[in-house]
Amino acid sequence: MLDEKYLTPRQIVAELDKYIIGQADAKKNVAIALRNRWRRMHVKEEMQREIVPNNILMIGATGVGKTEIARRLAKIADAPFTKVEASKFTEVGYVGRDVESMVRDLVEQSVNLVRQSKKEEVKGRAEQAVEDVILDALIPPIKNTRPSATVVENGEEPEKMSDAELNERTRERFREKIRSGEIDDRKIEINITSSGAGVGMVGGGMDEVSMMNLQDMLSNVMPKKSKKRKVTIGEAKKILLDEESAKLIDMDEVKEEAIRKAENTGIIFIDEIDKVAGSSKKGGGGPDVSREGVQRDLLPIVEGSSVNTKHGIINTDHILFIAAGAFHVAKPSDLIPELQGRFPIRVELNSLTRDDFYRILKEPKNALTKQYEALMNSEDVSLEFTDESLMELADIAFKVNEEVENIGARRLYTVMSKLLNDILFDIPEKIPNNAKVLVTKELVQERLSGLVQSKDLSEFML
Repeated sequence: MLDEKYLTPRQIVAELDKYIIGQADAKKNVAIALRNRWRRMHVKEEMQREIVPNNILMIGATGVGKTEIARRLAKIADAPFTKVEASKFTEVGYVGRDVESMVRDLVEQSVNLVRQSKKEEVKGRAEQAVEDVILDALIPPIKNTRPSATVVENGEEPEKMSDAELNERTRERFREKIRSGEIDDRKIEINITSSGAGVGMVGGGMDEVSMMNLQDMLSNVMPKKSKKRKVTIGEAKKILLDEESAKLIDMDEVKEEAIRKAENTGIIFIDEIDKVAGSSKKGGGGPDVSREGVQRDLLPIVEGSSVNTKHGIINTDHILFIAAGAFHVAKPSDLIPELQGRFPIRVELNSLTRDDFYRILKEPKNALTKQYEALMNSEDVSLEFTDESLMELADIAFKVNEEVENIGARRLYTVMSKLLNDILFDIPEKIPNNAKVLVTKELVQERLSGLVQSKDLSEFML
């Protein structure tokens, strides 16, 4: 994973360019925001508290890359990331999610990231412990020290060995076999520890954090259950590795580090923020009341507040918030002024052109064409697209977006699925191994030309 401290804003943009076509302005702004976080951590401590992130408001139609930019940014920074839809939140008293839940989700992501990092650190010791458990199941250790066997190896002098020494030598031989995978198919019986059954609560009157804390407390009090399972050594390695890693990790340390990581590098992406923007400044009732309530609930989180989570209290002052919306009906100015002020950087993303669609199919590391090539390669079938076929696919996706509803690059998923579904269905019965499938402009026209003329395109809507 790339470390943000070694990446300049230009390098961050270069990394984003590998996956996202166009949107140079948005990439530039998020790259500066990411680099500023590293810069903040390297100024004097008293100034660190004063420097707040420049939250970003992305304005653009669906499918132009808003979410992908934020998600890739988090991966580049190895930072906890969570995405929420603003429309899922409502003010207290309505049915909906509590706005603080997005911060709790972020902390969970952070805990998972840190735990995974710690697992890598203790992996060597955990694998050794797993080998010991498997060896105990195969060849239980013995402590008898009386000399009882004469061993001759490779023409060497006979050697008197105790039962324990002979047992240890045999165990070491089998340890090598376990490491090499030579006996992965052999079955053994192991004990697997499972936590007690989950605790359900009937009735209301308890908030989400209290519920989580109570369930945590009860799960710790209830005894762990151990059950025997017969599995292959290969399966046992995977099952036991998690258990042995968990024993070597200090979860209190993980939680403390996760809170720090979430506070200083966390990114929360609030999508569909335009759906909670009031369409008018005045008006006494109706849905606008609820929309404004959502905004006012979001405000303290974005401004900076302390949120209680089951892992500890987290301060949101330095979390980077990226909000996004199409703003077809509402305008950014329809958001309440206080919330507008908390998103000082505004970026307008461009609608995608035919040329953009062509480049999206061809250039990114995770391009759809490359994904389908990989899928078919798994069955030893090679897939190849001519340049003209990609241009034709881009043209059809663009026209369907114009005629029905513009869902941006997501349209490429439905177009590609329609084009290749029959081929995928025929593998491996009608299309054998080592076959080659060439997608030409003519094949694309034959299978997809009806899409543009068809009036009923409901099956191609996402």
